Amino acid sequence: MMEWVANRWVGVAASIWIQWSCGASYTFSIYSPLLKSTQSYDQSTLDTVSVFKDIGANFGVLSGLLYSAVTPHTIPLPSNKSKWTSLAGPWIVVAAGAVQSFVGFFFIWASVVGFIHQPPVPLMCFFAWLASNGQTFLNTTNVVTGLRNFPQYSGTIIGIMKGFLGLSGAILIQLYHTFFDGDPATFLLMLACLPAFISLFFMFLLRIYEVQDCDYKKQLDVFSVVTAIIVVYLMFIIVLQNFVSLPYWARVFTFVVLMVLLASPFGIAVKAHWEDSRGFSQACSIETAPTIEYQELPREEVQQVQDPLDDVLPLAQEMNLLQAMCTVEFWMLFVTMISGLGSGLATINNMSQIGQSLGYSTIEINNMVSLWSMWNFLGRFGGGHVSDYIMHKRGWPRPLLMTVTLGIMILGHVIIASGFPGNFYLGPVLVGICYGTNWSLMPTITYEIFGVKHMGTIFNTIAAASPLGSYILSVRVVGYIYDKEANKEDNSCFGIHCFMSSFLILAGVAFLAFLVGLALYFRTQKFYTQVVLRRLKHNAR
Repeated sequence: MMEWVANRWVGVAASIWIQWSCGASYTFSIYSPLLKSTQSYDQSTLDTVSVFKDIGANFGVLSGLLYSAVTPHTIPLPSNKSKWTSLAGPWIVVAAGAVQSFVGFFFIWASVVGFIHQPPVPLMCFFAWLASNGQTFLNTTNVVTGLRNFPQYSGTIIGIMKGFLGLSGAILIQLYHTFFDGDPATFLLMLACLPAFISLFFMFLLRIYEVQDCDYKKQLDVFSVVTAIIVVYLMFIIVLQNFVSLPYWARVFTFVVLMVLLASPFGIAVKAHWEDSRGFSQACSIETAPTIEYQELPREEVQQVQDPLDDVLPLAQEMNLLQAMCTVEFWMLFVTMISGLGSGLATINNMSQIGQSLGYSTIEINNMVSLWSMWNFLGRFGGGHVSDYIMHKRGWPRPLLMTVTLGIMILGHVIIASGFPGNFYLGPVLVGICYGTNWSLMPTITYEIFGVKHMGTIFNTIAAASPLGSYILSVRVVGYIYDKEANKEDNSCFGIHCFMSSFLILAGVAFLAFLVGLALYFRTQKFYTQVVLRRLKHNAR
């Protein structure tokens, strides 16, 4: 009976629930006006707080180190099991993230409602960092655990996990419109409590399983179909809300339907495990969590492709963080993420102000924030599937897709800067899709180049480029230029000129990242052909 609760498929469903609930950092535009007014911030100060939120949400080195410490990478023999080994597991990382998220958002809520005295700006920045840093612990656990349970289709499983994190903003905003519309303070309290409760409730279902068979694409595709249905439903509701003011009972009904759809992955998990139990051999230990090692090529195949004269990456090698940081590829990924992730955060953090400057209503702005989450999700989810397709079917390296998305992001920034009618609907769509795709591709590329053993630490270190880029682009570029153009009396700005210069600068930064991404593609092309694709074919056999 226990295996029907503790198996890799139920773990996927549990991870989906944790992922959709923990993306509170993407709802900043909902409560940022309240934070700005109650704390008497100007736009630069508000952007500074948002940058610390971004640092917390994206700098997950601590979560990566903790995950590596509590999830062994070799299977201990029964005689070697210790009390620590029996207690260790991914649940520890989830618990740490849940506590951090609750404490951070609780103090932000307490400050805006006057429960505590108005904190100084550095302390508020710490609260924002703490609240969003819990997200990295939850995200790292779900991504790395999913990859180790489903290594053959790493892009697909990471796309699902990252996709629901990107979708989280839209789901939480629907919850806001249903129960807390016009009351962002209570919404902040909900952000403190709900993700923490869901994470603690499901954390013991997240384990790593020893899988003897890799033929699980069909079951993963069923999860993907349900995910697509959820996205279409959410888009329908958001568009409907843009034209019709729904009564309270209708908002409750649509939200209940959404919850039913979100519960369906557990039904899929039961069916998938039943199919597993019929045709697959799966071994699981409740006490320990180790299984899938980074798969190396057979010795004879490695000898065939090794050439000391070729300037290619080490073959099938596990690297720790310091070893990875000594490679050119690590810093190429870091630079591309500064633009791909940093400029995306700069866009979402200023969505409210962009909409206000162009004369859009509050309802339209909130709906666009939700729709931006849709595009973010589409990039994360679609990026994983497309990258798996081009790898398995075409043999094209994943960095090629990343380079293409950086090129499209240039166009998105130019559209936002242009200020033509409707640009607020088109520009953020392109930026959101490309932003999400980079979040899906970067962890997968990190796994393929540097190995899985220290993947959580390495990809979270590369993700630190996101808050760094957000600080440079959001505070020093977007916020600075906005305040320079704004009315000094009320710190507000109206017109195309408010954001034109800043987003043209973002387009230039994206172009530089495009060039670096192109160089990364050419540098790793031989590595992917000789190592990654061979490993996939070997595992398939």
